[in-house]
Amino acid sequence: MSLRRFLPKRPVRLAVLCVGGLLAILLGSHGAIHLASRGRLYTDPDSVPPHRTALVLGCAKTLPTGRPNLYFSLRMRAAAALYDAGRVDYLIVSGDNHRTGYDEPTDMRDALIAAGVPADRIYRDYAGFRTLDSVIRAREVFGQEAYVIVSQRFHNQRALFIARSHGIDAVAFDAPDVARLGGRKTKVREVFARAKTVADVWLLNTKPRFLGPPVALGGPTN
Repeated sequence: MSLRRFLPKRPVRLAVLCVGGLLAILLGSHGAIHLASRGRLYTDPDSVPPHRTALVLGCAKTLPTGRPNLYFSLRMRAAAALYDAGRVDYLIVSGDNHRTGYDEPTDMRDALIAAGVPADRIYRDYAGFRTLDSVIRAREVFGQEAYVIVSQRFHNQRALFIARSHGIDAVAFDAPDVARLGGRKTKVREVFARAKTVADVWLLNTKPRFLGPPVALGGPTN
């Protein structure tokens, strides 16, 4: 009796292979990003090694419903705490500003000023369309070879993977995470964002969309 009659049909085998391949990619991406961030994540501002600059990664100030975005407010508090602890001299706030009426860097700057950070210590990066853009532009535009990244831990891990893959000596300070339903949805999206990041860095050699003229920290703010 032939064994073929007991094997799954070809479409089923193909589906199993596809699902298995996808899981391998997702798990491998997670492992690579976790490994790159090991020993470089901090939760206490006083324990962060002193650096000249912190890169604060952007997100929307409010949710589509109009409610405040907890990721934003917690991230800004963490950045202000890092500055208040004297661990950095300057903050680069990097985010999206691609359409009229939507300006993440200015929202971040205003929140940090309200938290007591001097305006002349904050520089806006208007072309932080993706984490990869923000991380690389901090070196290529703002001249920082080593800096502190500020975001939630899951985001910091991905940013550290990008930084280390491009020869940037970065560490990260974790803002508190968001535990409610919106936070869980973000974690699900993060699983696929990690796979895309690994592909961008290891396979596609993706570059920032824009670079532009250098910006010297300590000079006029934008």
